[in-house]
Amino acid sequence: MKDDIIKAHLNLTAVLQNLEDLVQFDDDMAALTKPWDTSLQFTVLRGPKAFVEFKDGACRVRQGSHSNPSVKLFFFSPAHLNRMFAGNGTPIPLKGLTKLRFLTKAFSKLTNKLEYYLTPTDDRLKVTKYLELNTRFTLNTAVFAVKELVRLDPIAKTVASHIGNGRVLIKIMPDGPSIHLDFQNGDVLVKKGDTDRPMACIFMQDVRVANDFLYGKLDAFAAVAAGNVLIRGQTPMIDSISLILDRVPLYLK
Repeated sequence: MKDDIIKAHLNLTAVLQNLEDLVQFDDDMAALTKPWDTSLQFTVLRGPKAFVEFKDGACRVRQGSHSNPSVKLFFFSPAHLNRMFAGNGTPIPLKGLTKLRFLTKAFSKLTNKLEYYLTPTDDRLKVTKYLELNTRFTLNTAVFAVKELVRLDPIAKTVASHIGNGRVLIKIMPDGPSIHLDFQNGDVLVKKGDTDRPMACIFMQDVRVANDFLYGKLDAFAAVAAGNVLIRGQTPMIDSISLILDRVPLYLK
């Protein structure tokens, strides 16, 4: 039960937020969603809430409740939500019954495309655009998962309590993507993009190195020794983050 709750939080926070970048960086999905002016609320009984909003060609994903969603989707339990993310469950629509066709057709195209980018194969990774987006989404998912695990996973919470205050930047060179974590008194905020004066940094040489590094195909020590991955600043902070990242596959596989 506890695992289901944590997984539900990760699905709504770490996985769903990738829709923002999917709409921004995939031309077909940008064209599909450009005319949309709608919002979807996801609510889990005794569990997390999040919403997705499409407006003016952009997508916004946030935790909590939307002030006036176009569609309300209800789930009886965290396990119910997780089954939907696995393709084996159907939400209960509480509002927006007239938009069921939109959910089953247009919105499904978007989520199917996200699933495509999150399930790499060797052949898919040979395509530059796929490699770039898979790497971006994988990095974002992992780092946003850290935020939830620090709140919900006892081991991650203990590790985070020993991390000093400050920001840690993770960036794929030369031009990104990048993401950073801001640790404050045992809690952490995550934001996409660079940050000023980070306490520690991880720089990955390029998108291919980053992809291999994120999927464990590249030995971390060898990558650092060869200069493919550069670590700067407070290395104990990075070591602690690595311990938390090691727990992500326990919930997201």
